[in-house]
Amino acid sequence: MKRATLAMLVAVAVCFSVTGSSFAQAPAAPAAPKKKYVAPVKGVAEIGYLKPVVKVVKDEVVTTIKIKNMSLGAIAGLRVDEFWYDKAGGMLPGDSQRLRQPLNPGEVASIELRTPKNPKMDRNSYQFSHANGQIKAKVLTKLE
Repeated sequence: MKRATLAMLVAVAVCFSVTGSSFAQAPAAPAAPKKKYVAPVKGVAEIGYLKPVVKVVKDEVVTTIKIKNMSLGAIAGLRVDEFWYDKAGGMLPGDSQRLRQPLNPGEVASIELRTPKNPKMDRNSYQFSHANGQIKAKVLTKLE
């Protein structure tokens, strides 16, 4: 008899603890969609990018580049280096930025490069690379 009573009390206590805790909790936020893992590209990766937008903001030259991964694998550690030159072809300081997250196939990312303004600046160029090799870059008219 004592065992049956004890079992009944335990069951009632468990029911109250489960239902009581569910009423006390706030409604759960919807889960963020998880990114699917895609193996990174080893060797040469392909990207497409729009013509960079260059603007002068106060005493800085700000270059914004939109890049699309056109490879079959993710691009890990995508890096963009900007080089500035004067009229004689001498090098001036530039900027370098790296994406912290892998860029999955078909995904588009925007990279912003900031360089101190120099009156000698005449033209610039870009170099793309990634953690596991080189980049084959192609200028696109639009990103689909």
